Amino acid sequence: MLKLTFNFPPVAQARPRARRYKRGIILYDLERVHVYKAQLAQSARFMYHGEPLTGALKVTIRFYRAIQKSESKKRHRLKALGAIRPTKKPDLDNYIKSTLDGLNSVLWADDNEIVELHTYKYYSDDPRIEIEVEEINDENK
Repeated sequence: MLKLTFNFPPVAQARPRARRYKRGIILYDLERVHVYKAQLAQSARFMYHGEPLTGALKVTIRFYRAIQKSESKKRHRLKALGAIRPTKKPDLDNYIKSTLDGLNSVLWADDNEIVELHTYKYYSDDPRIEIEVEEINDENK
């Protein structure tokens, strides 16, 4: 099993933007999403030196987002302990999309190799992303 921790806050995938050119339309990510994906890939390359994994993969991701500074001490403590979980935007699926795309060709050949995915969203004083990747033995090969 491969376990990696990225010590920066997660960034959710935003709707792609479009720009019209003489030869057609080009789609692109917002700058903050683009920077997040690049930072994720670079950090993963630094921590993982193997070839991208192929075959059936099980992935677990825990997203830890910052606790708002305006919270009372009581609510801050409850959020830090996990008693209060994030139910506001950004959506969990947008965190997933940007993270899986950012790790394509680094941890796995393509995110279509992932057949099982477990994701969680928490508050923390230490925003980060924790990822576990496990190869699933497929007996039908």
